[in-house]
Amino acid sequence: MRIDKLVAWSPVLLLGGLAALTYWVDAQIQPSGARRDGATRHDPDMYIENFSAVTYGTDGGILQSLAAKRAQHYPDDDSIDLASPSLTLTDPGKPRLTIAADLGTVSGNREVVTLRGNVRATRAAEASAARGRTPAGPATFSTDMLRVMPKQSRAETDRLVTIEEPRGTIQGVGMVYDNAAHTFKLKSGLRGTLQPNNLPK
Repeated sequence: MRIDKLVAWSPVLLLGGLAALTYWVDAQIQPSGARRDGATRHDPDMYIENFSAVTYGTDGGILQSLAAKRAQHYPDDDSIDLASPSLTLTDPGKPRLTIAADLGTVSGNREVVTLRGNVRATRAAEASAARGRTPAGPATFSTDMLRVMPKQSRAETDRLVTIEEPRGTIQGVGMVYDNAAHTFKLKSGLRGTLQPNNLPK
């Protein structure tokens, strides 16, 4: 009787053993599952109201300043989200550049500040220029997204940009701004009106 019962149950035991073996093998070759303690979620671990940060040069002068109504830090990628951010670049020998927007994000490596929503930047007039070159006048540009690399004094976007300066207004899609070289490079869809006679004296 015992042998008959064992023979009767042998297919079930065999299938159960195969299922257990399959589960074990799958567990060995699959990457470990996500932790369930929330460490891998994109959740803030702290926030600061009326946030302000300043970067100083070796001479004690201010190179960059960043302010926001609220800043939230995310531990999973070390990024910081900003509400109503304002970024100002005041590197020596370069025109002062101030940028404001509705929202912003500082990358985890602190190399890139991405600004979004009603982005408006103001470049001050250049104090002086090299011989044979007219000093750059004041200018403003607006877009809905801008990536700023403060250490390189550069900004870029692939969105529609409107640039206003004393000579007139010009629009284009995609822009690279180099604050050190005092240049705007528009990539496509260029249109607008410029009057060379309105160059600053």
